[in-house]
Amino acid sequence: MTAVKTTETAAPAGEIPPALPPAVTGGARKRRRRGGAFDRALPYLLLAPALIAILWLIGFPVVSVFVTSFRQLNLGELVRGEIVWTGFDNYVTVLKDERFWTVSLRTIVFTVAVVGASVGAGLLIALLMRVLTPWVRVALQIAMLCAWAMPILASTTVYQWMFDQNYGILNKTLVQLGFDSYANYSWFSSGTSTLSVVGLLIVWQAIPFLAFSLYAGLVGIPRDLYEAAGIDGASGWQTFRAVTWPEIRSLLMMVTFLSTLWDFKVFAQIWVFKEGGPSGESTTLAVLQYLEGIAKSHFGVAAAISVLMMLILGLITFQYLRRLLQTEEGKI
Repeated sequence: MTAVKTTETAAPAGEIPPALPPAVTGGARKRRRRGGAFDRALPYLLLAPALIAILWLIGFPVVSVFVTSFRQLNLGELVRGEIVWTGFDNYVTVLKDERFWTVSLRTIVFTVAVVGASVGAGLLIALLMRVLTPWVRVALQIAMLCAWAMPILASTTVYQWMFDQNYGILNKTLVQLGFDSYANYSWFSSGTSTLSVVGLLIVWQAIPFLAFSLYAGLVGIPRDLYEAAGIDGASGWQTFRAVTWPEIRSLLMMVTFLSTLWDFKVFAQIWVFKEGGPSGESTTLAVLQYLEGIAKSHFGVAAAISVLMMLILGLITFQYLRRLLQTEEGKI
């Protein structure tokens, strides 16, 4: 009997090499498992510094305002560095003040009116840009970009000149058109007219963003859907309801939500026009917060107003997220 000697030879080209022993493959799998856990954790480790910085920059001011709302922090305490805790006294002072409820109602009505007008106008312009010729559409977009790029204080100054009682171009134009009653007419004689002018300015400033955002959503709608609606004999309104509206509803909700957050806390335009006047009739919550905190140095009361504003905006955010989830579930 002769012993058979076995030798390992390399596999010919084109053939599958023999499998590695189980001990080798098992060790490789263990190394991959150990490396896999680290690989899964690596993105979070890389994002951690940025996340901590963002939480610090955003969270610290919020916590500071919340803590200040429970303190008596007037100018004297601020200078002496005293810490006087008052509990919920600042909230009681704010909620018992009838002016707070009047200003809150005024702020909500003003926000609803401005957001409705700006979103409606932005949607109409977005629909218009879809059917315009390219050159006209580009000219309109350039004009909106110029309006969007204009600083807030500069645009507010221009509107002040336009609506000026003695030298405003609006009154002069109305008189030239035969409306003699508008000669030396004061557009800022009441809170309603003052907020109307401010609202017009805010709508003018908000339309470019809304129009561009909604137009981007409209461009993404397949043309086949419109062609199918045309073949079925649908009118323009029926096409909008059946094709356009379902496609841009989520986007419209998002821009409406953002506009609500921005317009609810508008301050610069109202303050530059009449500083919340005349007689406080155009004061909103943002202006009231400034009057209490800066003008009167009641920083604790102003912080309480800020927290109440955040609660209102938090309720709006909750309603938005709830409706958004319902919309997404309906799509699924």
